[in-house]
Amino acid sequence: MKTIFQGIKAYSGALALISKLKLWKYFFIPIGISILTALIIVSLAYGLSDDIGGFIAKLWTWEWGKETFTTISSFIGGLAVAALGFILYKHIIMALSAPFMSPVSEKIEAHVLGVSRHQHRNTSFSEQLWRGIKINLRNLTLEILFTIPILIIGLIPVVGLVSTALLFLTQSYYAGFGNMDYTLERHLNYRDSISFVKANKGMAIGNGIVFMLFLLIPVIGIILVLPLSVTAASLKTVELLKQEDQLVSTRNLTPQKIIQ
Repeated sequence: MKTIFQGIKAYSGALALISKLKLWKYFFIPIGISILTALIIVSLAYGLSDDIGGFIAKLWTWEWGKETFTTISSFIGGLAVAALGFILYKHIIMALSAPFMSPVSEKIEAHVLGVSRHQHRNTSFSEQLWRGIKINLRNLTLEILFTIPILIIGLIPVVGLVSTALLFLTQSYYAGFGNMDYTLERHLNYRDSISFVKANKGMAIGNGIVFMLFLLIPVIGIILVLPLSVTAASLKTVELLKQEDQLVSTRNLTPQKIIQ
């Protein structure tokens, strides 16, 4: 619980830090990706709701109440597409934004460490993109596998009340995971990064909780969610890496990478 609150608290200075380090220019493309992805998902939910609703309505073989059942089925169909889209949304934007978020994380890391010349693993645009896709495909698969039984639990009276909280925390964990990996990719390999987040799952959940809550805010949420969540995650991840002595050292880095 302590680390969850630390992950949440990191957001308090995120907006000021973005302005101080002049990071807004790095967010233009990710914000565009976020808006476009959200529009596509909303359009799909609206367009497919009738088709899915019609398919479900066929299960009602009686004439009486068929119109009402069809209306309810359309609503359920739209809700199902929107729910799946909500899960897909965060993994899509985090995967595609990876190369653009790396400079942000680097600047924040240099600021936290108090250095002007900063050393770490040197990765290319394509490597950062592939790493983002790989991590988020893994997280998406696991999140769906966990989500299905949680939804089934939700159908059980009384016991089902906990399913909403479990579903929210599950989505929060994987959202925070993705945000932390923008920093981890410079210091740890794929498997070590997974182990690191598992060992610091409270921090991932705390970061992801605010991420998920931002998505509930119309328009403004999808614009600010990445800038604030990535900044907050970078701050805490650098601190954790430093505490655990897992920052890449000058002794094993070739060549040196410099942040201006």
